[in-house]
Amino acid sequence: HVYVEKPITLDGDEADALCETAEQQNVQLMVGHLLLYHPCVRWIKDSISKGTLGDVLYLNSVRVNLGKVRSDENAMWSLAPHDISVALYLLEAEPVSVAAQGLCYVQKKQNIHDVAFITLRFQDGTAAQIHVSWLDPHKKRQLTVVGREKMLTFDDTSANEKIRVFDKGVTIQEGLNAPTYESYGDSLSLRQGNILIPHIPMREPLRELCMHFLECVDTNTKPITDGRSGAAVLRVLEAAQLSLES
Repeated sequence: HVYVEKPITLDGDEADALCETAEQQNVQLMVGHLLLYHPCVRWIKDSISKGTLGDVLYLNSVRVNLGKVRSDENAMWSLAPHDISVALYLLEAEPVSVAAQGLCYVQKKQNIHDVAFITLRFQDGTAAQIHVSWLDPHKKRQLTVVGREKMLTFDDTSANEKIRVFDKGVTIQEGLNAPTYESYGDSLSLRQGNILIPHIPMREPLRELCMHFLECVDTNTKPITDGRSGAAVLRVLEAAQLSLES
């Protein structure tokens, strides 16, 4: 049984081979995508599954800070695995297209990107936008989930109010009973409702991850972040790197 830090490998073919070996040997291969064991991310996943937000339209992630600047990888490979794993977990799908743009400032000659903007598009029209940087004056760890019925924000740097659910959206009044409008725009109305700050008991994600790995070994069950899910994150990273270079 093996627990491996993210990313699972640096090459997609090697990741697939590693997964096949683990499956053939009937052992557990688990990848350390830590945020999937965060109580707030679990709460968001449960809310989406229950339909609390309505159909999810798009996700927006920001993970920026000043440092730690690395010389053996760019900011995207260093930071974005967190947000990519969360996007695939919440949307339960892999993207059909990946686009990335990046900027080099500190190590321009080495072509190491300090800033990256990544866009994932999914088959059902859902999208995820990810902004990562180690060259920013603020430390931000934020996720916004926009649903058709409600929206929420997850601020991992907040001490007490990590999640806020906004009863906000745009309503289109249409159908037989809708009033007559002179223009289509008149039928659009903004909904401004209440803000919910749920109480979510905090547990240390790393401990939750470790305990989950031990449980999977004991019961011979597939981990939440198994090798295949880790390989899926790696495929997105590889596609984003190709886009970045072109």
